Amino acid sequence: MKWLTRSHVHVDRVACPWLITRFVDNEAEFLFVPKSQIDQIAKETGTIPFDAPGVELGHQDGRCSFESIMLKYDLKDPALARMAKIVHAADVAADIDTDPIARGLEAIAVGYSLRFPSDEENLLRQFEVYDALYAWCRLQVAKG
Repeated sequence: MKWLTRSHVHVDRVACPWLITRFVDNEAEFLFVPKSQIDQIAKETGTIPFDAPGVELGHQDGRCSFESIMLKYDLKDPALARMAKIVHAADVAADIDTDPIARGLEAIAVGYSLRFPSDEENLLRQFEVYDALYAWCRLQVAKG
């Protein structure tokens, strides 16, 4: 399937493609467009929009987009739930201090954006970070 989001990826717009690729659609293709073009491109191409204003897989009812995707696709892995708390806190400025890992993830996201301004390359490089974070979350959940 093809998925659509805003250009200039940051925390949630990296975490969501990682989540989609790893747990929803391992053949996912991602398009990045200006926020003003999301609705039009989605209608024209049939892509699934995420992390954009007013879309189902966006910020809804206090959730970040990562959490909305987990809910929509019924992802109940406890390690993903732990990861969702980190992503939420790092992505929602008002909640940045609700998780001790959030400021670090935010800093990493900014650093990658500075190093790799191409959305596609940024995703490619940051997926390793999210793989490592998920492994850490699995360990934390296993420890209880």
